[in-house]
This record gives sequence, structure tokens and C-alpha cells, in this order.
Amino acid sequence: MLEECKSAKERWGGVHQLIDNWLNSRQSLIVVFCNLSASKPLSNEEPLGTTIQNFCEMMMDYCSAGHFEIYEQLINEAKEYDDGGLDLANKLVPRLDALTTQCVDFNDTYDKHCSLEQLGKLSEDLSAMGENLEERFQLEDQLIERLHNIHRELVTE
Repeated sequence: MLEECKSAKERWGGVHQLIDNWLNSRQSLIVVFCNLSASKPLSNEEPLGTTIQNFCEMMMDYCSAGHFEIYEQLINEAKEYDDGGLDLANKLVPRLDALTTQCVDFNDTYDKHCSLEQLGKLSEDLSAMGENLEERFQLEDQLIERLHNIHRELVTE
């Protein structure tokens, strides 16, 4: 039994740091999103294009880390502990995929060069993106809580 706990700690102990780093990236993304949402497109502030590109880059990095690092680790942990968490992952990950598609679409529209017509829709698109991100964060928090946090004691023993 001690070996199993040691094995679990070796296997999943690093996941906690990975998740912490990812959640710190989330916080930075939120700050940039709020700054972008509060910006005035035609003011003398920092060029809007730079702010949009920064937001798009951070958002795509965040989404990529989720899909290619975090979700994979959480799903592997759910498989290891086999306590029903895999059912939740199978339910939530497809919705997260759909939300990621919306992030990619926003990125494709605003990352490089956007027309004045697109800038005219920026406020509306940012509002929709804010709702997207809010839902994404809630779903991700459910995954973390159900697939990792409940196992934390087993991992740290």
C-alpha cells in the first residue's frame, strides 16, 4: 500500500504544479481580457492591435495548455483512480472543445489584421468571448475539482 501511495505521488505530484501554473496563466489572461474590454479603439492609449494580439496569443496558449497538457493529465488521473471521474471528463471535454473552437475563431478574426468593420464588432465579440471564457473556466474548475483535487490527499500521503 505504501508503494501504491509513493507511486501515486510520483505519478501525480507534478500535476498539481502544472495546474497551478496553468491557473496563474488564466489569471493573466483575465487581466489582459479586462484591459482589452476597457480599451477605447480610437484613443491614444496603447495601440489596440497590440492589445488584441497579446490577448489572442495568451488565449491560444491557455487553450492549448488545457487541451494538450492539463486535460490529458486529469483524464489519466481519472483512469488511474477509476472513481467515476472519467464519465465527467467525457461529458465536459466535448463542450470544452466547442468553446476552444470559438476561441480559435476569435483569434482568426482579430489576431493579425482586422478591418474597420471587424473593429466595429469588437465590443460585441469581446462580450461573447467573455461569456465563453466564463463557461470554460467553470467547466475546467469542475474537472480539476473532480479529477484532481479529490485525489490530492492520496497523492501527498
